[in-house]
Amino acid sequence: MSTEQKESVSDKPESRTDSPPPSSPRFADTWATIKKHKLAEWCIAYVAFGYAALHGVVMLRETFDWPAVVPRLTVSLLVLGLPVVVTLAWYHGHRARQRISGPELLIVSLLLVTAGSALWGLNRPHEQPTAVTSISQPTQAAAVVEKSIAVLPLANESGEASQQYFSDGISEDLITALSQFPGLKVIGRTSAFLFRDSKEDSHNIGAKLGVAHLLEGSVQRSGDVVRVRAELIDTTDGSTQWSERYDRPYKDLFALQDEITRAVAGALRAKLFAGERGASQSDRPPGGSLEAYDALLQGSYYVLRRTEPDERSAIEHYKHAIALDSRYALAWSGLSRAWTLLGFDFLEGPPMQMAFANAREAADRALELAPELAAAHLARGDGLLTADLDWQGAEAEFRRAVEQAPGDGEAKILLGRQLAALGQLQPAIDLTHQALTTDPLRADWYIWLSYYLSALNRLDDAEGANRRAIELQPNAAVYHQRLAVIEILRGNGKAALAAAQQEPPGVWRDIALALASQIGSDRSAADAALKLLIEKHGIGFAYHVAETYALRNDAKATFDWLERAFGNRDPGISLLLYDPLILRFKHDPRFAAYCRKVGLPVPGG
Repeated sequence: MSTEQKESVSDKPESRTDSPPPSSPRFADTWATIKKHKLAEWCIAYVAFGYAALHGVVMLRETFDWPAVVPRLTVSLLVLGLPVVVTLAWYHGHRARQRISGPELLIVSLLLVTAGSALWGLNRPHEQPTAVTSISQPTQAAAVVEKSIAVLPLANESGEASQQYFSDGISEDLITALSQFPGLKVIGRTSAFLFRDSKEDSHNIGAKLGVAHLLEGSVQRSGDVVRVRAELIDTTDGSTQWSERYDRPYKDLFALQDEITRAVAGALRAKLFAGERGASQSDRPPGGSLEAYDALLQGSYYVLRRTEPDERSAIEHYKHAIALDSRYALAWSGLSRAWTLLGFDFLEGPPMQMAFANAREAADRALELAPELAAAHLARGDGLLTADLDWQGAEAEFRRAVEQAPGDGEAKILLGRQLAALGQLQPAIDLTHQALTTDPLRADWYIWLSYYLSALNRLDDAEGANRRAIELQPNAAVYHQRLAVIEILRGNGKAALAAAQQEPPGVWRDIALALASQIGSDRSAADAALKLLIEKHGIGFAYHVAETYALRNDAKATFDWLERAFGNRDPGISLLLYDPLILRFKHDPRFAAYCRKVGLPVPGG
């Protein structure tokens, strides 16, 4: 091989090394391809469209108060849309087409809808399903009424927990004072006080309570000086419509309360409301004793705690108020209700009857002192219903209380209970709904609603009301027992037993377990639960023993225990005409005879 040939051969590899491989596109070729497919134009146009769309969504959200998930969902959809746009740009550039066809547009739309639905499912809050949505107003956010207000519990800034009753008492007095204005919706204590120390804003609180205004502030008591700070809030925008701070001697407390009430009423344009505060509904002792008023506040504070020590403490505070001013009708009324509650909740046999006798005496004294006092009529009616099973007498007292205080939810609840006892369920439901508009977060009132709905076999609605009560007051007695009964009516023994086991320890847990066990497959467990119920609570809760025998389809034992219940004046008899467990025997001749004996109307008679 010549030298020239060698040089020619040796040059070939160098030439091959300097040339780029055919399979590696150059940057210029890549950019040319991007331009050919118009990817840059499509992406820039899409980014501009996305920015405008997102900006528009944000503006509309502020205008229409859309939830925060809407902008997040929009961003997610725009991000998912980007690869779709790139794919379309490449496809159209490759085919040198300028317009999207109908089928392509449909495909893109389906892709976006599918992606949006998936993202919505991921972003939406996960909630436990309940039947509560089928209940009307009370279980939903209440409709906001313009002429409405809730007095939130005034904060106790005294630095002493023992003074909590005092700030609560001032709050309750303002509720009472404002409720005297006809046409003004005033939320009851129980619902308003659930927002103690709440971090929620005024708009959310107003929506939950269905009010346009909130009164909030604080109370500080130091020696003989009381400092009250109060402000009126518009729940629509959170603005302060009125605010003031008061420093007054304790001896001028009543005058201070009047001053605050007048100022709030003025800020609410009290000229829209005809009438003045009714003197007959005043919280104040006739002799003007601040010490007696203080004792009343403490009694009212403890009675709501619903434990035996607290109810006994409430009785002592009411007695102290009466000792300081024997003509204090409201204290006598409170004393009567406290004795009735103590007897019903915690006592059996002779001690229970003694408590009821004390309640009658106190109610009679209250009415003697103040015949037009709604609380006094409620006290007497509660005693007639609970202790004496005097159906007509109780109804008359409750109706009188509603007349004297038409805005009092408690009066409507008690009248509803009485009408239900007479078998008038729809009026009872209507009154309960009316009461819940003034106190929409009162847990025990939802339980009464659950009773009535169960009787009408509206079990899903009944469960919804029951679960609402549990949500508001998870550890309260009776609530899970009622849930167990609903499951019994459905025939679901496993669910009934599970609900019964969640009932707090005590008599109502024993009742719930005895009832739930009867529809299970373990007969020895059913017998044992019934035996335990009779041994522990057969005297004071004979009516519920009768319910248990009814589930066993033992008619003779059922009516035997109903007779014992009447002999003991068991308050459970008031459930008779809307108790599905007992009503399975409503065609038995003994049922009609029993109704006549206890003074109740015979169904269908």
